Amino acid sequence: MSTFDQEMTQHQMRWRKSNIENPDCGRQNGKEYEWILPADDWEQGLWPGIRSGSRCPLPDYLRDNNVQKHLGVNNLKSSWVLCANLYFPFGRSDEARSLLAGFLHQHVSREIRSVDRIELEYAECGDLCPEMLLGEIGGRRGAGQTSPDVAFLVNGNTGLVLTESKFVEHSFYRCSARRRTGSTERPPNPDPTRCGDLRAILDDPVASCHQVTWGRKYWEYLAPILRREMVSTLRGCPAAGAGYQLFRQQALAEGIAASGKYTFVVSCIAIDSRNETLRTCLTSSGLGDIREWGHLFKGKAQAAAFTHQQWVAWVRNHSTRENWSDWLAYAEERYGF
Repeated sequence: MSTFDQEMTQHQMRWRKSNIENPDCGRQNGKEYEWILPADDWEQGLWPGIRSGSRCPLPDYLRDNNVQKHLGVNNLKSSWVLCANLYFPFGRSDEARSLLAGFLHQHVSREIRSVDRIELEYAECGDLCPEMLLGEIGGRRGAGQTSPDVAFLVNGNTGLVLTESKFVEHSFYRCSARRRTGSTERPPNPDPTRCGDLRAILDDPVASCHQVTWGRKYWEYLAPILRREMVSTLRGCPAAGAGYQLFRQQALAEGIAASGKYTFVVSCIAIDSRNETLRTCLTSSGLGDIREWGHLFKGKAQAAAFTHQQWVAWVRNHSTRENWSDWLAYAEERYGF
């Protein structure tokens, strides 16, 4: 557990004592923890403005759009819940979307002029769905496929910002195909050491990347746009040890961008500025800072990164305070923003 994770564990336990009446602990991996709520109480971890019965009820959105919430939503340190608390409320009114558009224009892309929709666990349909585009069979929004945590559809739905949001996580996780155990559908990897030879992967992904054996199409989009001058600086596949989710989202963004459906597509990262472990998680791969991820590629999809602190500060400095005073107070007390 990183120092930041430990700090947030203590912070969330203090917040719980002051804000949640039920003292019972929930379970994670068979053990009870104070920062885990009983499963049925998961909505107590949401900002009141998006709970059931509110003006912007998240549970209704999940049901109506067939979105699977993350299994750990009763964990007070859940990055999925943080993402919902910080961004989902700002899709409910013209004023809120305008506020968000100003932030995205400043911190993501100067092309952004307006925000039209906010979608959680985003996925396209038809030929651009994860199954067709990436070869990810059998998934749904929120489970078993690449579904960015939050997507912003902008400029009259002509632009798309796909965003992976993190909180206390130590990384963007290691590639799922490196395991020596498997199943009929996903056979085991006979030689995970292949992941360390990026040149061989680029020369022949079929022979060198086990994701291709599983039918995944990530390299079809990323191999042609990986900057060859960066290959010598990387110590193997950037997805192997800690960048798997970034790798998948980049492939998704590039595939959607290449389709021409949108005038521009951005693959974005949203993190907590205090989480140094996450920020430097790709050091072993050759990238000292995760904000350098976008430098690896020269494709149609853009890359960007911002912090949750920047977003909350933007709302604090640019909103009509009476509209968002409760939310700002919640963000400060709940997360220290």
